[in-house]
Amino acid sequence: MNSTNHPKGLYLLFFTEMWERFSYYGMRAIFTLFMIKALLFDKAYASEIYGSYIGLVYLTPLIGGYVADRYWGNRRTIFVGGVLMAAGHFCMFLSASNFDQLSVAQPLLFLGLGLLIFGNGFFKPNISTMVGQLYPEGDKRVDAAFTIFYMGINLGAFFAPLVCGGFGDTGNPADFKWGFLAASIGMIISIASFELLKNRYIVTPDGIGIGLVPRKKAANDNHSRTSRALLSQTLIWVSVSLLLFSGFYYLTGSGIIGSGIFTISIIGPAAIITDKTLTSIEKQRIAVIYILAFFVIFFWAAFEQAGASLTFFAEEQTDRSFSGAEIPASFFQSINAVLIVVLAPLFAILWTFLGQRNLEPSSPTKHALGLLFLSIGYLVIALGVKELDPAIKVSMMWLFSLYLLHTIGELCLSPIGLAMVVKLAPAQFASLLMGVWFLSLAAASKLAGILSALYPDPTAAVTPSFLGFEITNLYEFFMIFVALSGIASLILFMLSKTLQKMMHHVQ
Repeated sequence: MNSTNHPKGLYLLFFTEMWERFSYYGMRAIFTLFMIKALLFDKAYASEIYGSYIGLVYLTPLIGGYVADRYWGNRRTIFVGGVLMAAGHFCMFLSASNFDQLSVAQPLLFLGLGLLIFGNGFFKPNISTMVGQLYPEGDKRVDAAFTIFYMGINLGAFFAPLVCGGFGDTGNPADFKWGFLAASIGMIISIASFELLKNRYIVTPDGIGIGLVPRKKAANDNHSRTSRALLSQTLIWVSVSLLLFSGFYYLTGSGIIGSGIFTISIIGPAAIITDKTLTSIEKQRIAVIYILAFFVIFFWAAFEQAGASLTFFAEEQTDRSFSGAEIPASFFQSINAVLIVVLAPLFAILWTFLGQRNLEPSSPTKHALGLLFLSIGYLVIALGVKELDPAIKVSMMWLFSLYLLHTIGELCLSPIGLAMVVKLAPAQFASLLMGVWFLSLAAASKLAGILSALYPDPTAAVTPSFLGFEITNLYEFFMIFVALSGIASLILFMLSKTLQKMMHHVQ
């Protein structure tokens, strides 16, 4: 095979992931709109559900990765995940078909979300793993392969809101069902194409099938002492987990789901870094991952407003008229994806150009830049709505400018973070530490829902407050994200040199 070509299996995985992302982002584009316009939930309750859903979506890949590694293999786990997600979207279709009967629609809604959460957990970690397995160890095409694969994600994310939003977000609550049905069909296309072609194309360069059921390891009965020590450690971690969960639940009011996500996000990393086999340098490198993962929470908590408060803003406060027609609010969620497709190659060129001149920023500095651009994006739209009469809608350009700045921030942070985890993680903890990185996204997504619930709603009975300050208008609401991400960016800039030293020459 020519060294510049890629195995056909990559394009099958590209196609499979593209349609899975279509189903995910298509559903997300109309999810909160369905809750507030069809089920008539208030924005705070809809935001809480949204945050819990997205948070659990990023939590369950730990389960899916474990099941694949120990029992089912990648292929079977992906199939089960795909079937669960298709069924989940269909339950959403049934919920929307009965939107005027809340006693029927609400149970179907939560059943659908549960199937999507666990289905995504089985699917998400295993597709990405299989991309690297298509190539022999040390193959220089792997980075390019993941770039192609990433394009599939964003291609699906681009046209999903246009299709699902076009069918579902019509202004008629009865039409939301068609958007959810389109998402279900997209998932069926994804899993059907994978199942039909996997045996032919998902193989190693030697023609051996990838992602098969793992071989059972021989049992070892000579480790009773180790087993007792493991049991003792497990009891300790369980006790600490219960204490943390209680603290989050009773002191912060995070609810059962939020408290669970926040607890696991602390216990998981703590259990890894206290492993006695780690060297001092390895612990310092892992500490860098943890510190950056903490700051990443502030980025994604603000970024994930795209599916919640920013969708409310697009629906209610943005002038969406264009050539005599009105653009659906859900369409705005395509902006980020298309900007990534356009800007990602430019950023790749920029980092290469700076690297050749020894001017490329370190990974911590790039993360700080990502947070800075995010903060500027919210500052722009905050100024756009300052002293704005609620009866007056703003130009679409304000929302476009925010998404442009947020996309620049994402390109400074997201791909850099994934690459950093791979570089810094000790081999024996590589998968677990990637799971930790996803845990930060889980915590951020739940926090995103909590913050979205602060969106000012003149019809709400209670005025929301943040750290003792009442949020009475959109300017004050958006300034929350300016402050959170701006302060996080400043602190991370100050820590960058220290973190770079802790990386011990890893760039």
